[in-house]
Formats: sequence, structure tokens, C-alpha cells
Amino acid sequence: MNTNASSCMETKERDNLVTEIIGRHMNSKGALIPILHEVQGIYGYLPNEVQVKIAKEMNIPISEVFGVITFYSHFSLKPKGRYNISICMGTACYVKGAGPILDRLKETLNIGIGETTEDGEFTLEACRCLGACGLAPVLTVSGQVHGRLTKDDVAGIIDNCKSDDRRIAQ
Repeated sequence: MNTNASSCMETKERDNLVTEIIGRHMNSKGALIPILHEVQGIYGYLPNEVQVKIAKEMNIPISEVFGVITFYSHFSLKPKGRYNISICMGTACYVKGAGPILDRLKETLNIGIGETTEDGEFTLEACRCLGACGLAPVLTVSGQVHGRLTKDDVAGIIDNCKSDDRRIAQ
């Protein structure tokens, strides 16, 4: 099977899943947010063409779909890396040294906030609070919490992700 046929099939399968998700939630009050969550789970982000499909099938303006996506920080308009690093910049974390940790992350990964490394492995985000103030400063790597950090911990966290990849590949 050639790659074009394979990617077309994958696109068709995803399209069918989106239609199924919309149908399942269509008659529920506040359906848009659960639909967006599930669809983002399929794509890893919310591509423009999918936003248009959701708007059309729900019979709502595309501006409403886009407004919800851009209002909630959980939703993404761009593909994210395999590892999503989110550093807390809330008061407790900031006071206890999140700033230098963020600087080290940017330097180590060679990206800024909201960017993804060229190899597609890491996305760096900053958030206001992760709800783990007792562990400040805190960051998450794809949902896994790392607390009581210093900037010197950054290399080890990144290396752990890379070594996990090497173990999986073997």
C-alpha cells in the first residue's frame, strides 16, 4: 500500500471519528467543549479544517468554535510535541525559582514558550497554577508532576524523556 493511500485512509478514519463524536454529543447542553476535547485527543490539536467541520455539523458559527478554542488554554491550534512541558509561573512557584527553571528549559530545548522543538519531541508552555503549591516550583511533563525543582534538574528531566524513548525503541 502506498503512503498516499495510507494517509488518505487515516484522514478518512479521523474524519469518521469526528463525525461520530459530534453525533454522540450533538443533543447535549454545552456539547462544544466535550467535542473539542475528544477531537483534540485524536489530532493532538485542533486543525482549521476540523474546526470548520465541527461548526458546520453543529450548525454554529466558526467564530464560536474558534472563540472557545482560544479562550481555554487546554485547547491548541498548533501541533504539540510528544512531550508537553508546562511550567507553573503562579506566585508560589515564581517566588521559589520558576523563572530560572523556565530560562534553562528555553536554553536547553532552544525554543520559547508556546513553541515546539524542530524534531517534534518537546513543547514548552507556561501556566498560572498547577495546584501543587506545596511542591513549588513545579512543572509537568505530559501530565507527570515534577516538584521542588531547581534549574539544575532540567537536564535530568529532558534526559529521562529521551532515555524513555530509547527504552521503548529497543
